[in-house]
Amino acid sequence: MGRTAYRGARVRRLEDPRLVAGRGAFTGDLSAPGLRHAAIVRSPLAHARVRGIRVPAGVQVVTARDLPDLPYLSGEIKGGAVVPHPVLAVDRVCYAGQPVAVVLADDPYAAADAADRVQVDYDPLPVLADPEDALAPGAVIIHDGLASNVAYRRHRQYGDPDAAFARAPIVLRQRIGHQRLAAVPLEPRAVLAVPPAGRRGRRLVVWSSTQMPHDLHALLAGLPHLAGLRLRVVAPDVGGGFGAKINIYPEELLLPVLAVRLGHPVKWVQTRREDLLATSHGRAQVADVALAADRDGRVRGLRLRIVADVGAYLLSTTADVPTLTTRMATGPYDITDLEIDLVEVYTNRMPTGAYRGAGRPEAAFYLERMLDLLAREIGVDPAEVRRRNFVPPERFPYRTPAGYVYDSGAYARALDRALEAVDYVGWRRRQAEGRQQGRYLGVGIGSYVEWCTYGEDRVRVQVDTTGRVTVLTGISPHGQGTATGLAQVVADVLGVPLEAVTVVHGDTARIPTGEGTAGSRSLVVGGTAAYRAAERLRRRLVDLAAAQLEARPEDLVLADGRIFVAGTPERSVPLGALVARTGRRVLWARAAFDAGEATFPFGTHVAVVEVDPETGQVQLHQYVAVDDCGVAINPLLVEGQIHGGVAQGVAQALYEQIVYDRQGQLLTATLADYAVPRAPQLPRFQAHRTETPTPRNPLGAKGVGEAGTIGATPAVVNAVMDALAPWGVRHLDMPLWPGKIWRAIRTAGA
Repeated sequence: MGRTAYRGARVRRLEDPRLVAGRGAFTGDLSAPGLRHAAIVRSPLAHARVRGIRVPAGVQVVTARDLPDLPYLSGEIKGGAVVPHPVLAVDRVCYAGQPVAVVLADDPYAAADAADRVQVDYDPLPVLADPEDALAPGAVIIHDGLASNVAYRRHRQYGDPDAAFARAPIVLRQRIGHQRLAAVPLEPRAVLAVPPAGRRGRRLVVWSSTQMPHDLHALLAGLPHLAGLRLRVVAPDVGGGFGAKINIYPEELLLPVLAVRLGHPVKWVQTRREDLLATSHGRAQVADVALAADRDGRVRGLRLRIVADVGAYLLSTTADVPTLTTRMATGPYDITDLEIDLVEVYTNRMPTGAYRGAGRPEAAFYLERMLDLLAREIGVDPAEVRRRNFVPPERFPYRTPAGYVYDSGAYARALDRALEAVDYVGWRRRQAEGRQQGRYLGVGIGSYVEWCTYGEDRVRVQVDTTGRVTVLTGISPHGQGTATGLAQVVADVLGVPLEAVTVVHGDTARIPTGEGTAGSRSLVVGGTAAYRAAERLRRRLVDLAAAQLEARPEDLVLADGRIFVAGTPERSVPLGALVARTGRRVLWARAAFDAGEATFPFGTHVAVVEVDPETGQVQLHQYVAVDDCGVAINPLLVEGQIHGGVAQGVAQALYEQIVYDRQGQLLTATLADYAVPRAPQLPRFQAHRTETPTPRNPLGAKGVGEAGTIGATPAVVNAVMDALAPWGVRHLDMPLWPGKIWRAIRTAGA
């Protein structure tokens, strides 16, 4: 009999057998007696007055006129110009896809057909589909009551950037864009609202495919339409979110109100076209970047002017994402003189918001592209330029010019590990040889540091009379394997088999508080709270066992679901028996953890590509990621997160873009148009780790959910630009479609 040791082990996900066997319970799978299905009538125009709605006979339609006191949604940002976001458009629509009415029918197909028959009279208005057009003098103001289309503006200056640029022998400038992206979760959004049956219980139950069930509960609880009702919000199995499901959307308020008003359950499941049209988009920034440097490659100053397209309204995460870009502007580098101008702009497009990485990939990409341009300018290897500018290990904790304190780091170690793993020297040799043969290889580096974790989580850990352990957490995972990681932490502390631990999440009736899943916080904040709760429960169990076994608490060991005296395992008692002797069904302990200060994971990714100059096609030959997320609770989960993140980062670099025309019409409205990569387009990723624990939590963990997207885009784009160096191509904006590369080569050769 020995003590278990799950923390740090490569444990396969406990969630998977149920899911791969088709026993998952997603919102779209659920039903209820008397269910009605909803379809949303959405505006086909990006900007128009709503003059009237004509409803065909026999069609049940609800409009804003039928719900006159329905509250507005709105994001928040201090000092910003926040406009109310109607759940259903009242007299104006401001983006294509905005909800105008809802149709109800007995099955989803009938509802969709009926929605197509609803006729809305629109009076078109001028459209601003580009943020820089929206900033132009004389531009139409999208929202009444505003003096301009600026939603938020921030200017910050640190150190003396004017002096740094004046003294620097090298000043480089480049305009760099981040295209709009769609999160494309495997499961689109869905909502099911079940009203109380009669007056018994008076409980409204809302199921939603959300990352934030407690946030949704708080918003619904404040609606006058639901006053006097007990409310339960459940996020069941959620098939991916990637940040887009942090936001609260109009449908999540509309369906509960309709269910209560009509007295029967109402369900809505988003189509893929609706997902691309009316779920928040990511990135959507353009920056004018200036870098001042010495001739040896030492960076002296940095200037960023960022224009961020926030779309027509502010969702929960919209306004905050660009500010995260400004926080991480200097990345892993010791840059002391910095100036940032951020402008967030309203346009007639779908609101933007968090998408995996949420502001940090944007910052890393700006910086990493500029360092590659600097390396080319001075004729120094890109790896060496990074090494000369890294914050050295002895400087930690390191305070950035903006005042944020990095916890720990060994940036050069991650770089060196990546260069070794990819055989950097060998690829440089093959690159030189290949150019003599008409083959154009490129090697690209992406080094980063990111901001992770926030907020608090409260966890209850309990053991019952059978010895089973239950963990109740406010973390709300959606495919990352978080339940497995939390079970590992708790099983390790309590000395029980992993299969004896059940993790419960996403149900506001069982877990009263929670901040959901975002910002790579799950195993840092939730895991630490679970660790503390398990430690408290362990002390209670040990005290009970010490009395029963007539031993000192410090002489007792927990393993295999039992407590025994060290050295004499026959003197033992099962945990379940201990609970039973108390006369209770369960013993429990609760604990909280407030992240307080953020953690700062880091790493270096290296990509090797080949560009065909005749077609512009890019082939990704090799990809190596070295990431440092502090202590890894489960290295297998870490690798899974890296693989998924890298796939999305490569997709941004080479394939994906949400495209609107000048009239605000979405041109990439299906997966036939929006190019999500498939397995044959991606190589086998090599994921390696270094380990630099953080002192900011007892687990030493930093978070890893977004790392792949942050390191991948600069690594791949830098690799393609490296391959195009013989033609003198300086920069191309993502995505690097073959036609764009082909034209750049032809233009350079002209």
